[in-house]
Amino acid sequence: MSMTLDRPAATRTELRWEVAIVLLLSLGQSAIYSVVSLVAKLTAPGGLSNQAAVLNQSRSTRVYLDLTYQLLDIAFALIPVLLALYLLHRDRLSPFRTLGIDFRRPLSDLGWGTGLAAGIGLPGLLLVYAAAQLGLNAQIVPAALQPVWWAVPVLVLSAVQNAVLEEVIVVGYVVTRLRQFGWRLWWVVAASSVLRGSYHLYQGFGAFVGNAVMGVIFSLFFLRKGRVMPLIVAHTLLDVVAFVGYTLVPSDWLDWLLK
Repeated sequence: MSMTLDRPAATRTELRWEVAIVLLLSLGQSAIYSVVSLVAKLTAPGGLSNQAAVLNQSRSTRVYLDLTYQLLDIAFALIPVLLALYLLHRDRLSPFRTLGIDFRRPLSDLGWGTGLAAGIGLPGLLLVYAAAQLGLNAQIVPAALQPVWWAVPVLVLSAVQNAVLEEVIVVGYVVTRLRQFGWRLWWVVAASSVLRGSYHLYQGFGAFVGNAVMGVIFSLFFLRKGRVMPLIVAHTLLDVVAFVGYTLVPSDWLDWLLK
């Protein structure tokens, strides 16, 4: 004898708990650690400007064990994305259509993504320089992997992972859920943007401001176009340039930016 149970629609309270859990498993957790990291840097000898914020670090001196750790970190970081997409699907919201994560418009997505990356990347460099001069940022080291053959491919994969995780969760999922709560659009944009800035606080106050501004632009784009894919393209391009560029460009070329 079989029994069919109709799943009741999630209540607003259940959705609030859902959003909290998804964020605490992903970028909300990162935001909390970032605040603690910022406090540690501010209270360390020499202050914030003499501390380093190192991204993409080696995990082992053993080359292939390090590669294994790097690939596992990238793969497991994307699990919250699958959870968010599953939860939208559970509520009869096609996650790929709702968030615009598909390959139906490759040229348009690439064009918008490249334009957004250029529009954000160049002013972003100036902001990083200004924040460094004012002592509002830590010394940012975008990549610190060993000089091995797989370093650049892993950095590219890391850039893609960051883009997918942040844009799907912070823009697509969070904006969609907050709109379901009936929030005013500017509150939705503000919440998404402050969240984006908060998990970059470990880099300093300049990084918070820069990423929050980026969050405003990306959230408004999603609200207007209904597509996350161009944001993933833009974010990937920005991170690839930062990670791979830092690895390949001679260090003295970057002295003006990092000191």
